[in-house]
Amino acid sequence: MAKVTIQSSGYAFEVKPRQTVLEAAIESGINLPYGCRTGACGSCKGKVISGKVMHDDYQGTAMTDEELAGGNALFCCARPLEDLMIDVREPAGTGVKPRILPARVSKKEMLAPDVISLHLQLPSSEHLQFLPGQYIEFILKNGKRCAFSIANAPYSDCGLELHLRLVKGGEFTEYVFNELQEKAIMRIEAPFGSFHLRGESNKPIIFAATGTGFAPIKGIIEDMLYNDVQRPMTLYWGGRKPEDLYMDDLCKRWAEHVPTFTYVPVLSKLDADWGGRTGYVQQAIAADMPDLSGYEAYVCGLPNMVDDAQKVFAAHGLPQEAFFSDAFTFAARK
Repeated sequence: MAKVTIQSSGYAFEVKPRQTVLEAAIESGINLPYGCRTGACGSCKGKVISGKVMHDDYQGTAMTDEELAGGNALFCCARPLEDLMIDVREPAGTGVKPRILPARVSKKEMLAPDVISLHLQLPSSEHLQFLPGQYIEFILKNGKRCAFSIANAPYSDCGLELHLRLVKGGEFTEYVFNELQEKAIMRIEAPFGSFHLRGESNKPIIFAATGTGFAPIKGIIEDMLYNDVQRPMTLYWGGRKPEDLYMDDLCKRWAEHVPTFTYVPVLSKLDADWGGRTGYVQQAIAADMPDLSGYEAYVCGLPNMVDDAQKVFAAHGLPQEAFFSDAFTFAARK
């Protein structure tokens, strides 16, 4: 086994044969940043200070050849060849080791023609500890896994709320929409992910979401409201058509009743009945806030949106350490 030491904190953990650095960290309860776990989003990127790794396949958008040559690694794909010293931004808070649990489908609710809200109830003897913004994985009978963000805060008595968009040809989402019955028992493993609110800052927050990227952001906002967090927050939620903003009324109610909350819906496709903002959420944010140096940004959506938002926000002064993201890669999550 190889030993991995995190330079900044001194935390160390062992990596078993055939494990990646990230898999071993999760198993050890060490809190490293990550999102998709398959080399698609780049959230787990860090530097190898000493030692050598080999990489499984990953997407070039997650790490360039220049970054690799400069000593960077994607720890969800990196397998140690010897003991390592690594430099990686460690999320605040204690890592929680994921657990496999049974979950009963308590409710299915259509939120839009292609979006469904799936509610899961855990056994009364079980309590899942998670941070708002994290995700779960369904373990299917064929051994495959499907990941979805938790759309509610931990205080909720309704169990777990998930938002699923119907993916054409997507075996699991088609099953959920067309066949899955209430009271069915599913196997899940949770929690995963490092997309959650950093409580050590008082900076105003920009939330940027597209489509069902709203789900984890909804959980974070609900938790902030429940705990009376007074940080100013602005949500930009983008879609192609009005139906994509499937909880628009909820966001409007927040904006009406919460003095610290502002809501800006944005459509990328022209609609004759739409009187609001058009274009892309990241461009709308840059137009409204040309100086982002004093903000934190939490961004969730498809990888190309997240990647573009990071570049646009950096060009407008947002510090690298103030950008937090979760890139939805559908089947790419492990």
